[in-house]
Amino acid sequence: MYLNDIIKFTMKLSAKQLNRFIIFKLPSAYLCGVRVFKLDNTLCSTTVKFKWMNQNPFKSIYFAVLAMAAELSTGALVLKKTNSTEAKFSTLVVGMNAQFSKKAVGKITFTCADVHQLDDCIKTAIKTKEGVAFTLTSTGVDEAGDEVAKFNFNWSIKTKESLS
Repeated sequence: MYLNDIIKFTMKLSAKQLNRFIIFKLPSAYLCGVRVFKLDNTLCSTTVKFKWMNQNPFKSIYFAVLAMAAELSTGALVLKKTNSTEAKFSTLVVGMNAQFSKKAVGKITFTCADVHQLDDCIKTAIKTKEGVAFTLTSTGVDEAGDEVAKFNFNWSIKTKESLS
């Protein structure tokens, strides 16, 4: 049974399920310490802690590790929302940009809460049977609450029945 089948069967995607998924399907993220902290119908938060495995030469978290944590916060939300419908979806990240505002040390938490936009895009994709592109933002803050980075991920979703 595939993860999507399990998710459809249980109809409840949780942070714990996703963290198990990371071990087997995203091992580099797991080894670097990326974890899903919170996942519900309104937002997804992921965390990553500074450690030897994910450091850069400047004694902070390597930008690619930050990107993994940020992308997971948007991707988990897309997965949860698309799996809560009867339709099957193909999803793809088609672009990304990032702004870094502070050195990433300690525990960094990325949060994506662009649920209303995502809900509208899913409804449009189901109704039109066409691909829909949208951007989800994930903001990373450190333990003091200071913004460290902001990532914008351009997603594309399309119902699988409409794929040719």
